[in-house]
Amino acid sequence: MYENTYPNKRFQHTLQFLEKHVAVNQSILDLGVPNPLSEKMIEKGYTVENTRGEDLDIDFSTVVNSTAEVVTAFEIFEHLLAPLNVLSKIKANKLVASIPLKLWFSPAYRSKTDPWDRHYHEFEDWQFQWLLEKSGWIIVDSMKWTNPVKKIGIRPLLRAFTPRYYIVYAERKNKNESAGKTGKSLT
Repeated sequence: MYENTYPNKRFQHTLQFLEKHVAVNQSILDLGVPNPLSEKMIEKGYTVENTRGEDLDIDFSTVVNSTAEVVTAFEIFEHLLAPLNVLSKIKANKLVASIPLKLWFSPAYRSKTDPWDRHYHEFEDWQFQWLLEKSGWIIVDSMKWTNPVKKIGIRPLLRAFTPRYYIVYAERKNKNESAGKTGKSLT
């Protein structure tokens, strides 16, 4: 996946945001197979368990059976058809997740050779916020950043000042908050 480009800036911002919100002694379930970013997290001292490559639209077993205190999901939800399902199944009370933001001047990404490397969703920030709220999360902190490219043209110029990535730190709502104003428990 990183044969031609290595996302140094994205990894740097992601790790700084993670360190701001997650202590090294907290265990992490990272959605997605082991990758260069999860390896960097381990190098920083985090204990990281990854999912095994199962289809997270259908198979929630690793998420449901995990005892991790924190779930991370970096550039995962845009690949899922129904991210609400897996977000709702997370047992941990803390979530750090990032997405690439929809760029109005660029179509959804689709690899022609790798069926796992396709984006079903191209989120705007409000859509991702709504998804998290609907699945029982409250956003505590967030950050956006651009991803300029070293090319000449209109699109590269727009990428210099249009936010490309959005990361959030969210905490699980308590059951009374999730039940709404009635105060009824969801259980």
